Amino acid sequence: NRDRAVFLLANANLILGERIAAFYNLDELLDYYPASPWYYRALEKQYQIADVYLNGAMDKFLFFRIVGREDEAVEMLYRIQQRSPGSPLAEKALLRTADYYYNDGAFDLASLVFQHYVRTYPRSPNVPQAKLKQAFSTLAQFRGVRFDATPVIDARQQLVDLMTTNPELAEKEKLGDIVERLDRTLSSKLFVTAQFLERTHQPQAAAYYYGVIARSYPDSPEAAGARDRISAIGANGEPATLPAAIPVLPPIERIPSTTSARPTTSP
Repeated sequence: NRDRAVFLLANANLILGERIAAFYNLDELLDYYPASPWYYRALEKQYQIADVYLNGAMDKFLFFRIVGREDEAVEMLYRIQQRSPGSPLAEKALLRTADYYYNDGAFDLASLVFQHYVRTYPRSPNVPQAKLKQAFSTLAQFRGVRFDATPVIDARQQLVDLMTTNPELAEKEKLGDIVERLDRTLSSKLFVTAQFLERTHQPQAAAYYYGVIARSYPDSPEAAGARDRISAIGANGEPATLPAAIPVLPPIERIPSTTSARPTTSP
């Protein structure tokens, strides 16, 4: 009956607010009694403890609850995944970790964890939302048009893929409008790059970038200015080929409404 006694001791510590002590009680049960009927319930208790900490619960120090345990909670969720790989609880723990990083603003970690979740559980019904949050996490790492545009390019591709595989979610979240805004951001990035090249006395390279804007984003606010600068520089039209470092992204096709796309049958 020792496994049951340890489980009850963990419950008693939880009632007293000693969550860390309760977690280690449950760890003892999981380490020494893998065949116990209380095993999975102990894992669920550990998940509950981690979830409480990630929701902002704190431990006491000098009679005041001021000690946060978010890092320990993430470690708890990781250990749950190690103890029950492939189980629904392990999937839940991984998704909870990704959501915590996402809500906490650690978008670099959130993007990686969401990517790992999609690869590990490709058949999960939570995959579309995980892909959407992964794209937003990637986009959130973009620092502005004067910095590297890789996050925008990656996020755009992830959103376009999601629009292809999940048109209903794309319509609900208006992903087409988001992709159009990303295209305008890329156009602004190219324009800033061209201006920098022009200021540093590289007119032909600047005209090349202006040509990319005029050809790839003809409806953008920067297109008219780009054509004016090409004329001012005296470049010979638009470039015939584009460099590998400047990915030209094709415009997206509008996805029809799911209601109008369904075939109708006569009664």
